[in-house]
Amino acid sequence: MNRIPPSLLALVLCLLAAPPLQPQKPAAESGQGMISGGAAALPRPKPSGRPWPVTFTDVAAQAGLRMQYTYGHPQKKKYVIEANGAGVAFLDYNGDGLLDVFLVNGSRLEGFPAGTSPTNHLFQNKGKGQFADVTKTAKLDQSGWGNGVCAGDFDNDGHTDLYVTYFGKNLLQKNNGDGTFRDVTARSGTGGSGSEWSTGCTFVDYDRDGYLDLLVTRYLNFQAGKSPLPGAFPFCMWKGSPVYCGPRGLPFGSLALYHNKGDGTFEDVSVPSGISAVKGFYAFTAVATDFDGDGWPDLYIACDSTPSILFHNQKNGTFRDIGTETGLAYNDNGSEQAGMGLSVGDFDNDGRIDILKTNFTGDYPNLYRNLGKGLFSDVCLRAGLAVNPDHVLWGTGFADLDNDGWKDIVQVSGHVYPEVAQIDAREHYQRARLVYRNLGGGRFEDVSGQSGPGIAAEHSSRGMALGDFDNDGAMDVLVMNMHEAPSLLRNELKSSNHWMKLRLRGTRSNRDAIGAVVTVESAGRTQADAVLSQSSFLSHNDLRLHFGLGAAAQVDRITVQWPNGQREQFPGVAANALYLLVEGSGQAAAQELPR
Repeated sequence: MNRIPPSLLALVLCLLAAPPLQPQKPAAESGQGMISGGAAALPRPKPSGRPWPVTFTDVAAQAGLRMQYTYGHPQKKKYVIEANGAGVAFLDYNGDGLLDVFLVNGSRLEGFPAGTSPTNHLFQNKGKGQFADVTKTAKLDQSGWGNGVCAGDFDNDGHTDLYVTYFGKNLLQKNNGDGTFRDVTARSGTGGSGSEWSTGCTFVDYDRDGYLDLLVTRYLNFQAGKSPLPGAFPFCMWKGSPVYCGPRGLPFGSLALYHNKGDGTFEDVSVPSGISAVKGFYAFTAVATDFDGDGWPDLYIACDSTPSILFHNQKNGTFRDIGTETGLAYNDNGSEQAGMGLSVGDFDNDGRIDILKTNFTGDYPNLYRNLGKGLFSDVCLRAGLAVNPDHVLWGTGFADLDNDGWKDIVQVSGHVYPEVAQIDAREHYQRARLVYRNLGGGRFEDVSGQSGPGIAAEHSSRGMALGDFDNDGAMDVLVMNMHEAPSLLRNELKSSNHWMKLRLRGTRSNRDAIGAVVTVESAGRTQADAVLSQSSFLSHNDLRLHFGLGAAAQVDRITVQWPNGQREQFPGVAANALYLLVEGSGQAAAQELPR
């Protein structure tokens, strides 16, 4: 991963020859995310005319997902910490084959009377579209200023554990396997100092020893009462109006990498790994997977208002940031962006893992096509994704929504200033969601207006997770909404297209097979996907991989690159079923899909 594209090499040489950069003057639109703003919507391509069989309906209330998000003041944000929201998770915590829901909650600056603080929530999937609130019985009713969540079986006992990031002490919650969790943060050594503002996290076996290590991102160094107030500096203004300050102008964040020692404890290796050597960023979502096919997991981090980071695994316990030379640090104009969310997947079916990154309003998302040999190219414009630059985009995901064999895109959005419409009547705090249909050939079509009331509904959303909660073969969406209840968007797909799901189990690799890359061949088409611990915006998707197959009723071959780098082939299987792939077995075992 060390080749530099000619165009980027020229840019680098020009920068090296130039005089030292002077401090950047704030743009007319300062405030959060205003770095590469000003992008105009490109003309929409002519509609394909193809029927779109996907309709999303928000069933959260009738399903029993009743909770209220608290995240600072609902009408006016005094500090940046009130604006960014939190992640959500789809996970099967009790192993019954049904996806449960974990929701991270926040707080407010003035606090709450004793015993009334909002808490995180765990909802158990009871089947038939119903959930039960088991937060207290599961012992997950912690309160605090929560931000992100990642999941993974860190001790390889067969039960998926949870890690939650906070402004304050982070929490590692061990799944006891009996429906309850236990706080093992202190013993594990993964809580941090208690003063950091942690945001993203991801479990990753970076040294391939069979145990999941942990990466934590810290957004910025925030101290309530000591941070500047709205309007105090140029970067505390937006379109001439005072708004909360940041992230520009506030102290940068940091990163932490914890090595799993295999005995329930972790060692902080941020310094020897080289992770802490990279400075000057505001870090959000972290994704870990093998981007260059060398069998070792790399780390990509979406950064707000600063260059994003790609840590290449050096295979000796250290990492090197190669974001610039691979084309993943800046946009095509060489500008840093306000990166929020990340998704990875093979959108063009060439067998390589691509990257989708969401950004602030006035900018386009990035669709980084993996060119192989460690190089990426942002193809957002030619792909048709540059048609909604007026959205502040957060959660995002690749998912084959119509099971035609091509990964579509879902995105959620919402502004950071609740009073934004008073500043500029063209702006809105709450926005509809976005859906893009993959037409093949590297092109997408905005089908948001055809995707049902769940997409049309306007919210100020942040975290988002993908998974099939009702096991009907259609991918659903879980969404965090600021100062509201969550959304559970059920995909009411009307299509005869086929599909397949895969659940991986490591034996020599970590039990949840986090870091595995899977290639599926069917009817002359190749698709690839990866098992992740965090994705979207500070969120966790279903660990099962979902592949749409179109008209094909059979999968011809499945190839797994396990987290330890070993490759294994599995024989073809019939469509419309879930299969368990156990490392070293060479067999795909059909599994029940309870409804």
